[in-house]
Amino acid sequence: MYKFNFGFQWKSSAQIETEVVTLALEEKNIDSDIKQLEENSISNVVQTLNSCNQTLTKTSSEQQLENLLSNLLKYGVLIASAVVLLGGILYLIRHGAEPADYKFFQGEPSKFRSPSGVVEAVLSGSSRGIIQLGLLLLIATPVLRVIVSLLTFIRQREFIYVIITSLVMASLTYSFIGASY
Repeated sequence: MYKFNFGFQWKSSAQIETEVVTLALEEKNIDSDIKQLEENSISNVVQTLNSCNQTLTKTSSEQQLENLLSNLLKYGVLIASAVVLLGGILYLIRHGAEPADYKFFQGEPSKFRSPSGVVEAVLSGSSRGIIQLGLLLLIATPVLRVIVSLLTFIRQREFIYVIITSLVMASLTYSFIGASY
C-alpha cells in the first residue's frame, strides 16, 4: 500500500510471482587449469630472466663506481651534519641565554658570505663559522659526486656520459658564480 500526502490511498493489487530456475553445469577440473597457468607464467618469467641476464648484471667497474658514489654521498652528508651539529651546540653554549632582538633585520656578516671567510671564521673559533662550514660541506658533497663521475666517465671513455655530466657540472658552476654576483 502506498500513501500520498494529500490523503489519497493507492492500493496495488499486483502480486509478485517468483520462479526459481536451477541449471546444472558440467563439472570441470578447475585446479588443472590454474596449475597449467602457473607453470606457464613461471616458465615465461624464467625465460625472460635468462634472456635479460646479460643486461641485468653490472661489471665490476660499474659496481665500484656505484659503491664509491654512494659512500661519498652517505659519508659527506654524515660529516656535514656532524659539523653543523657541533657548531650548533657550541653556538647554544656561548649564546643560548642571550635575548633575541627581532626588531631589525640583520643580514649575514660579510665574513660568512665566501668560503675563504668561512674558513677564517672557523680558524678564529666562531661557532657560526662552524655551522657555515657544515653547510658548505653539505653543498660540496653532490658537487664532488659530479666531479668524480665526470673523471670516471672520462677514464672509461663513455663520451655520452661525459657530455651529460659536463652539462651538469657547467650548470652547477654557473649557479655558484651567479650566486656570488
